[in-house]
Amino acid sequence: MDAHVLDAVGQAFLLVSDPHRLLILFAGVCMGLALGILPGIGGVAGTALLLPFTYNMDPPTAMAMLLGFAATTTTADPISAIVLGAPGHAASAATALDGYPMTQRGEGGRALGASYMSAMIGGLFGALVLGAMLPLVRPLMLHIGAPELLSLAVFGLSMVATLSGNTPLRGLTAACFGMMLAMIGGDPQTGTLRWTLDSVYLMDGLPLVPLTLGIFALPELCDLMVGRSTISRNARPERAREGGLSHGVRDCFRNWFLVLRCSGIGAALGAVPGIGAAVIDWISYGHALRTEKGARDTFGRGDVRGVIAAESATNSREGGALIPTIVFGVPSSPGMAILLGAFLMHGLVPGPDMLSKNLAISYSMVWSIAVANLLGSGLCFLLSGHFARLATLRHTLILPVVLCLIFIGAFEGKREWGDLYSLLAFGVLGWAFKHFKWPRPPLVLGFILGSVLERYMFISIQRYELAWLTRPVVVLMFALSALTLLRPLLAGIRQRGGRRLPAGFGRPRLSFPVLLPAVLLCLFAAMLAQALTWNLYARIIPLIVGAGAVVFCAASLFTELCKATPAARQPGGMPAVPAAAGHMDVASSIAHLTGRQVLGRGAVFFLYLAGFMASMWLIGLIPTVPVFVSVLMYVEGRERWRVIAPMAAGMTLLIYGVFDQLLEVPWPPTVLGTWFPVLHAIPSA
Repeated sequence: MDAHVLDAVGQAFLLVSDPHRLLILFAGVCMGLALGILPGIGGVAGTALLLPFTYNMDPPTAMAMLLGFAATTTTADPISAIVLGAPGHAASAATALDGYPMTQRGEGGRALGASYMSAMIGGLFGALVLGAMLPLVRPLMLHIGAPELLSLAVFGLSMVATLSGNTPLRGLTAACFGMMLAMIGGDPQTGTLRWTLDSVYLMDGLPLVPLTLGIFALPELCDLMVGRSTISRNARPERAREGGLSHGVRDCFRNWFLVLRCSGIGAALGAVPGIGAAVIDWISYGHALRTEKGARDTFGRGDVRGVIAAESATNSREGGALIPTIVFGVPSSPGMAILLGAFLMHGLVPGPDMLSKNLAISYSMVWSIAVANLLGSGLCFLLSGHFARLATLRHTLILPVVLCLIFIGAFEGKREWGDLYSLLAFGVLGWAFKHFKWPRPPLVLGFILGSVLERYMFISIQRYELAWLTRPVVVLMFALSALTLLRPLLAGIRQRGGRRLPAGFGRPRLSFPVLLPAVLLCLFAAMLAQALTWNLYARIIPLIVGAGAVVFCAASLFTELCKATPAARQPGGMPAVPAAAGHMDVASSIAHLTGRQVLGRGAVFFLYLAGFMASMWLIGLIPTVPVFVSVLMYVEGRERWRVIAPMAAGMTLLIYGVFDQLLEVPWPPTVLGTWFPVLHAIPSA
């Protein structure tokens, strides 16, 4: 390690050790832990929620908050999985297999202690890998140009698409759709306006924050309201403290080699674009199942080694995932895609700059991850019993608070009404994607990488003409991308066994799952028709991506039409959408409801959001907050007014003090303020 790197490490330590940044980092850790234990909230949605609140921070402080949150969300996941038998997120599903049986036999504290300690060791291991790899990859950057970065971005998208379970066409379609959304606005080469619908709001392109909040956060909150869930009926929070936290810590040290092996798996796979936390969780769990003595007889029945294997790999992933994000600008997970958006928001350009003039900021991320894991695990040890009780909150106590924050966060995109319209539109789209079993992460990754691909494509062509296609790294990455994309097709051909139609195909028939690809195909056709009228340089990339979207979507539509067996029907008579195994998304928790119940309650949820916007347009945001909180809590949960009144007042005071007075957010004008100008003196009205 040369003197320049050591100097950057020292500078980074000084940056992170600043009391103000430590406080911000601690706040991110606390929010990560708090949201991590609430089923359906946290992770990607939580990172998207925090993104707008970093606007006025300097880059090291913003990264400290976001990484403090991201690094500790998975630390809190096991609380509900172990104590309640209800995994809060996909990343803790494997943990529940052994953690909950341990709780049932009175060893919940032991399971929690093992999960916290293995998560801390895994997180520190991931930070160590990140810090060690940064100086090693610096020389490689001298040989990396626009063509190589383009090929890596393509490879990243191909990896995400193939992780869409047994329906990779859906992932490819979603990724192409995200890239097309990224091209909305003025073309950087010619200035041609693309797909703006004559809207001034769209001329500068779609902002990242409303899109990510709509795609990820709103569908989970909608399902929380649709399911009207509170917690597992078998929850016994008092058992979380039995069995001894210290016993679980000793288990980690007794199985130290397993912890290191699984941490290595998590860090290595985390650096591969498209490998999500849930996938790494199961791979590490399977590794322990195959290699640990006697595991086949005890795993799934309360073996602490299963908890250790899953948690150490999940937490080490964060450090590995930052490597391609920092070095190549290729996000390796949906969370990293949002973090990449934060890079761009704060003027940080992934690539050579992050390993030269911004090397200290890069190492500040290493320190942030390490400190966040220490703080997060320490807080979990101290407050595990209280955290377990938080998971028992009713949905009517969670939804009003989070939805108000989401509206404010979305408004921070461009601080225009278009941000809220985008939030609502992408919320409906994200909910449809989730329940039609279409993966959402590829859409966001496509949106993040769309402009990057277009920029590097033009640079490559202008600088190297067609010679860039023969560069060794480009050839290798394109070959790997093609192999990754074609593997599912080749597997299908092998299974076909000479038959004209693949196994499981029959005569075309209409079914409920056909609806979404049919609508998307019509949308793609309309967008392509408009693109044909643009300048040649403005339309070439959109036409290529749009043609891919049409091909993939048409193939997916054909697949749905020609399935041999009709879709199963739910008890209420609505057709059920068959699950796509491992489709890189959060599993639905409302499968027990009929289709009519899901559609009806989902419509009510989005009507609440529309009502919030209508009230905000009429009287302003701050006066809307107590009305919205009160109505939602009373109508949906019949909460008592002694609970509603403090909640509504507290939320209103929080928004008024933080966002109106402290951050001075310029709220949009209201109808009431227009009719009665004297009311302009009242905040948000």
